[in-house]
Amino acid sequence: MPMTSSRRLRVLTWHVHGNYLYYLSQTPHDFYLVTRPGYPPGYAGTAGALPFGANVHEIPASEVQSQSFDVILFQHKQQWDDDRINLLSDAQRRLPRVYIEHDPPQENAFEQKHWVQDRDTLLVHVTHFNRLMWDNGDTQTRVIEHGVVVPEGVRYSGELERGIAVINHLRQRGRRLGNDVFAQAAERIPLDLVGMDAQSAGGIGEIGNMELAAFVARYRFFFNPIRWTSLGLAIVEAMTIGMPIIGLATTELAAVIRNGENGFVDTNPLALIDAMQRLLRDPAEARRLGEGARRTALERFHIARFAHDWDETLRHVCS
Repeated sequence: MPMTSSRRLRVLTWHVHGNYLYYLSQTPHDFYLVTRPGYPPGYAGTAGALPFGANVHEIPASEVQSQSFDVILFQHKQQWDDDRINLLSDAQRRLPRVYIEHDPPQENAFEQKHWVQDRDTLLVHVTHFNRLMWDNGDTQTRVIEHGVVVPEGVRYSGELERGIAVINHLRQRGRRLGNDVFAQAAERIPLDLVGMDAQSAGGIGEIGNMELAAFVARYRFFFNPIRWTSLGLAIVEAMTIGMPIIGLATTELAAVIRNGENGFVDTNPLALIDAMQRLLRDPAEARRLGEGARRTALERFHIARFAHDWDETLRHVCS
């Protein structure tokens, strides 16, 4: 069928990162999420609190081969290695393919070759840093930076003289996510931690996706102690509500936060502690930096730009 600018595409994909999937579904196409009995990780469909729209559908794995799609959108190595071979029909394996890589390389910072080595697949990275660090081989690549939605009317207030970090499973994921950096800062700065299993690291616990922005808005600043990750959506959401960001000047964050303009980043944890102490003493400065963060977010991470980039990308691979 020839592509037209108005025809909605049928996209087969998986539920890997819930918030990202919700933002992706703002693109004007129909998304079909592979499910398996019991909704295990990666096959959770529309389960959870996210308000998916009418363009997001569930499709049991057993029915995938009987349906027609325009493009297959992979988001995890397991789906590429296993489902691509064992779930899809021969004809579906020949459809246009996109792979979203959500993370920087985990085994070697600069030598690791990406497992998608296929000139007929488009490998989409979510940050320029990630694309830089992966060895992509001959695979076509593109960067689509994040776009986010925050609840209507939620804005930074910053009245709590505390900082907040949002990290899932900080204790078990250890140094990569900066558990030692967080602990060092928490000895000197009033800091709270939210996320899955935050209690085991002395934190509060998990806050629902749709409640998180309003919860963090009362804190003076958002703290990101993570050494090696992608650009966290929670950071972009905090920026969008007008919150200043303090964090390590590593990975993509170093290209997003400009010191004295929208937050403060450094590779010296003691310098971060100094910056946090300054914002605790000076709420007006925290608000000024937060306003800068919101400007950055609206310029760079607006949901309309994100949806446009994905619309253009999906139509491109299908043309």
